[in-house]
Amino acid sequence: MSMIRDLRAVVRPSRVSLRKEGGTYDATRSPATASAVVDCAIYRDGRRIQTENPLTPHEAVRLVRRDGGFVWIGLHEPTEAEFSGIAGEFGLHPLAVEDAVQAHQRPKLERYDDSLFTVFKTIHYVEHDQLDANSEVVETGEVMCFTGRDFFITVRHGGQGSLRALRHRLQDDPELLAKGPSAVLHAIADHVVDGYIAVADAVQDDIDEVETEVFSPGRKGSPRGSDAGRIYQLKREVLEFKRAVSPLLRPMQLLSERPMRLIDPDIQKYFRDVADHLARVQEQVLGFDELLNSILQANLAQASVAQNEDMRKITSWAAIIAVPTMVCGVYGMNFDHMPELHWRYGYPVIMGITVVICLGIHRTLKRNGWL
Repeated sequence: MSMIRDLRAVVRPSRVSLRKEGGTYDATRSPATASAVVDCAIYRDGRRIQTENPLTPHEAVRLVRRDGGFVWIGLHEPTEAEFSGIAGEFGLHPLAVEDAVQAHQRPKLERYDDSLFTVFKTIHYVEHDQLDANSEVVETGEVMCFTGRDFFITVRHGGQGSLRALRHRLQDDPELLAKGPSAVLHAIADHVVDGYIAVADAVQDDIDEVETEVFSPGRKGSPRGSDAGRIYQLKREVLEFKRAVSPLLRPMQLLSERPMRLIDPDIQKYFRDVADHLARVQEQVLGFDELLNSILQANLAQASVAQNEDMRKITSWAAIIAVPTMVCGVYGMNFDHMPELHWRYGYPVIMGITVVICLGIHRTLKRNGWL
C-alpha cells in the first residue's frame, strides 16, 4: 500500500500557475512520425519491455497474449482506416470506434463487454498580453481512452494535451504501473482535472482584471462598450470550459463509487479524489458564469447612466441656447414698429438681459446636477 500512498505524487506534479510557466501541455507528436501511432509499448510487472525495433500494435498484441502484461497504445487523430485495424485486434465496439475517430464528443463513460470507453476534454489556457473582445482564452482538445484487461488505448484530438510526459512519469514508478490499465486511466483523469484547476486559476485572474477595470472610478481612455465585448468573450470561453467540466463529474463518480471488473480496487478509491477536485472546478466555473453576468449587467447599467448624463447635458445646453435663439429670432423679424427698435441703449440692454437669463438657467441646472 505504500505505492498507493505515493500515487498522487507520481501522477500529479506540483501545480504551477499557467501564467508563470506557460502551461502544462507539450507539443503533439513529432512531424517525422508517419502514422497516427505516437507510442506503442508493452508493460509487464510495471516495467516497459524494451525491444530492438518499435512495436506495431499487431506485434504488441501477440506478445501480450503470449507472455502477459498489458499494452499501451497512444494515437493522435487517427483516420478510420488507421484505427480500424487496432479496433479489430482488441474487439472494440463499433460505436466507440466511431466516436473516437470523429471526435467532438461530450465527456462520458461507456461500458461495453470487455472494455471501458472514456472521453475527456482537455483545456489549455491561451496566453495573451491584453484581454480584448477578440482574445481566445481557452483551447480545447479531446482524449478518448479504451480500457481493457490487457490493453489501454488513448486517442487524442487537438494540438494540446500530449500524454508523453505523463507516460514517462508513470514509467518511473513500476509499482504503480503493475496495477494495470486502470492505473493509467486514473493518471490521465487526474492529469486532465489538474489542467482544469490551473486553467480555472488563470481565468479567475482575467475575470478579476475585467471586474477591476469595470468598477474603476474615473477610468479614461477606453472606448465605451469595449468592456462589454471583453466580458462577452470571457462568457463564451467559460461556457466552453463548462461543457468540458460538468458532464465529466458523473463518470468520475461512477468510477469511484461503483465496483467495476476492469478497475483495480486499490486504484478505484483514488477516483474519488479526482471527482472531488472536479466538483470544486465545476463550482468555480458556475461561479465564473454568475460573476460575469453580474459584471455585464453592471457594465450595461454604467453605460446607461453615462448616456443619461450625456442626454441631460445636451438638454441643458439646448435650454440655455434657446434663450438667445429666441431673442435673436424676435429681433430678426422685419417689422417697422418693434419695442425699443430705435432706442440708443436697446441693443446692450437686450444682450445683458439675455446673458443674465442664460447664466441663471446654467446655475439652476448645475445646482440640480444636470451640468
